[in-house]
Amino acid sequence: MTAAILPGEGNAPEAPAPVPVEGLILVATPIGNLADISRRALETLAAVDIVACEDTRLTGRLLQRFAIKARLVAYQDHNAEKSRPELLRLLAAGRSIALVTDAGTPTISDPGYKLVREAAAQGTAVTAVPGPAAPVVALSISGLPTDRFFFGGFLPTKSGERRRTLEEVAQLRATLIFFEAPRRLAETLADAGAILGPREMAVARELTKRFEDVTRGRIDELARHYAEIEPPKGEAVLMFGPPEREERPSEEMLDALLAKALARLSVKDAAKEVASETGLPRKTVYDRALQLRDGGAT
Repeated sequence: MTAAILPGEGNAPEAPAPVPVEGLILVATPIGNLADISRRALETLAAVDIVACEDTRLTGRLLQRFAIKARLVAYQDHNAEKSRPELLRLLAAGRSIALVTDAGTPTISDPGYKLVREAAAQGTAVTAVPGPAAPVVALSISGLPTDRFFFGGFLPTKSGERRRTLEEVAQLRATLIFFEAPRRLAETLADAGAILGPREMAVARELTKRFEDVTRGRIDELARHYAEIEPPKGEAVLMFGPPEREERPSEEMLDALLAKALARLSVKDAAKEVASETGLPRKTVYDRALQLRDGGAT
C-alpha cells in the first residue's frame, strides 16, 4: 500500500490537485459530524454548476453552514426515473454536476449508481471526492474480521424475506454488514440467530456523533438485549462475523446427528438443535431432516 504524502514532507510540498469541475463528481458528505467534511469536498460543491442531492433541505443546510451557494436539484428514489434523463442531458451539454447523498458516500444504497452507469455510457467523465461511508466506518471499529466483508444494504422488513436474504449469505467466509431500523432490531436479530447460527456480531449506531455506540456480543445475546429494552435511536449498522466452524460436517455426520435428534424430537425441533450444534443454516438442516423422515432420499 502506498503511503500518502503529507504537505511538508520531502523536499517540497506537492501542489494540491485542482478541483474537478467537469462531468459527474460523486462527493462524500459527513454521516453525522459536520467536521468530517473535507476541504476538497467543499471546494468541489462550490465550483460545480449543479448539486444533485436526495433532500434539498438537508443538503441546503450543509451548504449554508459553509457559506456555499449552489443550484440544488433533487435526485432520489421517488423521482430518479424522471430526473435522470435531464441530468444526463445537462452533463452531455458540458455542465458539471456534484452528486451527494444525505449522509456518506453516494451510490451506496441509493439510486445514484444508475446515474453513474448511464453517464459513463454516454461518455461523461465520472470522478469522486472520497470520504465517509457508514458500512466501512462501522466495520473498522467493530472488532470483527475486516479482510473480507459483504455489504447487503437494508434488510427486508418482513421476516420471511429477511430470513431468505440471510440464508443466501450465511455460508460466506466474511463479515456481513446490513442497515436496519432501530425498531426492528430485536426481531431482526432473532431471525439472524435462527439463520446464521452462533457467531460474534456488533451493532453500531449514531456513528461519529456525540452518542456513538457500538454494542458487541454474540447474536443470541444481543437479540435478548434488544428485546428487553426500548428501541434505541439512530439507524443501526449490523455486522455479523464469519461462520465459526471451519469445516462443514460431512453428510454422514449430519445424517447421524439428525437421526439421533429425530428419535426424540419433532422435525422442526430436531433441525433447530442440529443447526445450532453444527452452525449450518436451519433451512438446510430442516430440508435434510424432512428427507430422512420421508425415507432418506438424497
